[in-house]
Amino acid sequence: MCVLCCLLLGVQAQVVWHNPQQGDTARVQGRGWNTEMKGNYHRFPDRMKPTMREALWNLSTNSAGLHIDFYTNATDITVRYTVSGRKALPNMTAIGTSGIDLYATDSNGVTDWCACPGQYTFGNAISDTITFYYKRLVYHNAHKMGSEFRLFLPLYNTVTWMEIGTNEGASFKWSPLSTEKPIVAYGTSILQGASASRPAMAWTNILQRQLDAPVFNFGFSGNGWMEEEVFDALSELDARLYILDCMPNMHQWKDEIMSRTIAGVKKLRAKNQAPILLVENDGYMHGKTNPHATNDGNALNQELRKAYEALVAQGVKDIYYLTLEEIGITPDAQIDGSHPTDVGMELYAKAYMKKITDILDLHPLSEYMPVRQRREPGVYEWNERHESVLQRHRMVKPDIVMIGNSITHYWAGEPSHRIHRGTEAWNKLFEGLKVTNMGFGWDRIENVLWRIQHGELDDIQPRHICLMIGTNNISIRESNEKIAQGIVELVEIIRHKQPQAHIHVLKIFPRKDMNNAVKEVNRLLEQKLKTDALTELVDLTPVLTLSNGQIDPTLYGTDGLHPATKGYEKVAEALKNIIK
Repeated sequence: MCVLCCLLLGVQAQVVWHNPQQGDTARVQGRGWNTEMKGNYHRFPDRMKPTMREALWNLSTNSAGLHIDFYTNATDITVRYTVSGRKALPNMTAIGTSGIDLYATDSNGVTDWCACPGQYTFGNAISDTITFYYKRLVYHNAHKMGSEFRLFLPLYNTVTWMEIGTNEGASFKWSPLSTEKPIVAYGTSILQGASASRPAMAWTNILQRQLDAPVFNFGFSGNGWMEEEVFDALSELDARLYILDCMPNMHQWKDEIMSRTIAGVKKLRAKNQAPILLVENDGYMHGKTNPHATNDGNALNQELRKAYEALVAQGVKDIYYLTLEEIGITPDAQIDGSHPTDVGMELYAKAYMKKITDILDLHPLSEYMPVRQRREPGVYEWNERHESVLQRHRMVKPDIVMIGNSITHYWAGEPSHRIHRGTEAWNKLFEGLKVTNMGFGWDRIENVLWRIQHGELDDIQPRHICLMIGTNNISIRESNEKIAQGIVELVEIIRHKQPQAHIHVLKIFPRKDMNNAVKEVNRLLEQKLKTDALTELVDLTPVLTLSNGQIDPTLYGTDGLHPATKGYEKVAEALKNIIK
């Protein structure tokens, strides 16, 4: 065997390959019907093919908006795959048409792009394997268990096979499939991704990263015709918001825009009460040199406006409207007078972000942005626990919700965890009640905000909500004023979500070596928190401290932060007169 062959075999042996289609369910994010779509990277299930036009169905097999999420600490990641169509288009490069895009999110929820300058091959023939090489990756976590990666799939091609390779000895596992309600967007080539330079620059993928929420891309190049068959399909999805952005494809259907829009909205409304956003044609920036283009676009938008006004007049609730002026496309933001450049995609995403933030009330706190975390992957996976809470609330409607960090997480209850330091006290306190433990180890204020904005208080109506958060913000030396204000604003969001609930805000528990900061935050909470018949501030400090104000070591573990079994007993005794 030649030396070169031996070297190649050696390199190949150092790569461990992972196939997203292995197992019972495809590990493909960004689409519905995942359980019935094993073995492909399409956007509609096969059972819908007979009802759809051939051109529409073929476009639905493109993987626009789909992504694959996984955890690894690999220094090298290789992605290889095959596609069934042309690798480049007249108005899109090979990377934009058939390429992939990789992002990494660290333990504190900070997301960064992973580039591979020149380290990719497309081959010459359609059947040739495409390969992307990401080398010399480094990690910025306190642990050695790597980061979460998001791999965006091609916008304008059909993936037929894919594997992800990591260097030998690296850890690897798939992220849990998201069950959060998605934003469902239906539209044209612009929505599908033309003419983004790379997959992550399609506006739906930009929006997905900014919201850190599932966004389903149902863009069909030249075929966003507002058809009954598509509305039938989309109505099967339990959406958080529907976006209807089909005007750029409606020229031949101008006289039917009003009827198709109203029929589509009513078909969605028959199954789902989610808000619906109607979107105008973004405009043609060469209109000064070709006024016919501007006139045509305006005519389409006038018909859409009529449909919107008719729906409002008919009393259809939660219908919203996005104008071309709000989108704000400029001449430099289009590649051919129709499709946006990356600049245009950013403008689209910015306009959608502003509108969606208002519609879904996803505003940040004054000092905190919502963000996920992964600080204790050796103890539990944060994303998996989030999914467990969502799944529990679909099955069990709790009487009581306990929101917090590890002090709550490792007490007891459901969703369960292998660490439970106060099971007997928990069971005695909550006997006969349905309780959800929404404590997450190492959570801070911003992480609880993310969880609330991503569904953990949706579709339930608990009688009592206990909140204790902030000690981990103290751990990273944030200002006492900032922490107290963040807690107060978090309570306001909880109240907006759950107006009927008794909210019990527990002062931060005393802790060894940081008790002065704890006392000051709690003092500021007394000043800032507005209490009433349904909102109270609860101080358990007296049951956890000695007469000198220091923690009672018999009630705490060795870290002086987490209660021991006896400590949880004291907490439960104090809470039994509050939670009735």
